[in-house]
Amino acid sequence: MNDLFTSDSPKGGTDATGGGSRPLADRLRPDRLEDVVGQDHIVGPDGPLGRMVREGRIASLLLWGPPGTGKTTIARLLADAGDHAFQQISAIFSGVQDLKKAFEAARLRRQQGRGTLLFVDEIHRFNRAQQDGFLPYVEDGTVTLVGATTENPSFEINGALLSRMQVLVLHALDPKALEQLLGRAEAALGRPLPLTDDGRAALVAMADGDGRYLLSAVETLMSTHRDSDGALDGAALGALLQRRAPAYDKDREGHFNLISAFHKSLRASDVDAALYWAARMLEGGEDPHYLIRRLVRFASEDVGLADPEAVHQALAARQAYDFLGSPEGDLAIMQAVAYLAVAPKSNAVYKAEKAARAAARKTGSLMPPAHILNAPTRLMGDLGYGKGYAYDHDHEGGVSGQNCFPDGMTRESYYNPVSRGFERDVQKRLAFFERVRASRRDDGDD
Repeated sequence: MNDLFTSDSPKGGTDATGGGSRPLADRLRPDRLEDVVGQDHIVGPDGPLGRMVREGRIASLLLWGPPGTGKTTIARLLADAGDHAFQQISAIFSGVQDLKKAFEAARLRRQQGRGTLLFVDEIHRFNRAQQDGFLPYVEDGTVTLVGATTENPSFEINGALLSRMQVLVLHALDPKALEQLLGRAEAALGRPLPLTDDGRAALVAMADGDGRYLLSAVETLMSTHRDSDGALDGAALGALLQRRAPAYDKDREGHFNLISAFHKSLRASDVDAALYWAARMLEGGEDPHYLIRRLVRFASEDVGLADPEAVHQALAARQAYDFLGSPEGDLAIMQAVAYLAVAPKSNAVYKAEKAARAAARKTGSLMPPAHILNAPTRLMGDLGYGKGYAYDHDHEGGVSGQNCFPDGMTRESYYNPVSRGFERDVQKRLAFFERVRASRRDDGDD
């Protein structure tokens, strides 16, 4: 798999229609590290790779970033800078025998006085045992290992191997970087792209930060466009090209990043951001039921009794979606998203649950006080079960104030409502209940 890199000096023959023996992305690879676009934070003079090349030392690295951001080309340029042989394998198509051959070839080169930069694409695809196989060859300098991954190394790469590699994060290409690539492509093709300003902006948006996709789209455009078609606007370009699917792996880090952004946007009462992240997940192919489950959880965790209707709205979204399906049912999900985002927030019940569970673990098997135990048999009555029980409905306000904690356990407070939404009224109720209990204690009834 080749990553996109371009240079100011196009290489290889092309014609005005984008034809050529090699893909445009390959023909536009840079000769210098500083020509890489969109990654100035690592390839610039003060970046880690810029310093590494300047000092003449190439260390083992892990390049972490989305597709089409230049991981392969950075590895090639580092090999050239260090006068290393460049050897590339893909974890998708390689096994143990391929690794053994690569290490043996590197060993022979080392005997001849030349180092090897071993580039492993999709290195996270190797299992734990295969990853451990790199350790002795990295430690003794047989290879300088440069791995590329689109997944979070913290979860996908063995700790022992990760500790021997410097992790560098590559960013998705921003619109400015993608525009640079379009300019360089036009220079290589010898003509401007047949796009209006709107069409050009649409092409950049379609690429979604992936430079390789951008140049592939340029090749498709130039090979299918006819001069009689004129300049294409965004709508016409969209009809010609299939929009790139959003980068979203439902079982990997992208999934957790987006759900985190979604949950925190809801908590911040940022309804527009919450709707955006929900849309991103649905567009990326997320299971709508997963999104609904998160809404139900949020209704209890972050809204709670500040708006008791919140959990009903979330459950109603599930019922409506199950009844309608997609796409009609998606609107019910979005309605619940908007409701929860603008609802008053309280995590008082969430905190109360944690505090109550901690107390339950701490106190173990304390018995309830006898007066709140039922006595269905004479023996249990003789043992004092139910003796002295105060029936709350017989008391003013419907509250007796009788203690319900275990004997010998000091009363504790877990639920502390906030002064927002319905919990403002709950505060008043709790204050009344406490006054009744205090009065009972003063009278010596507990």
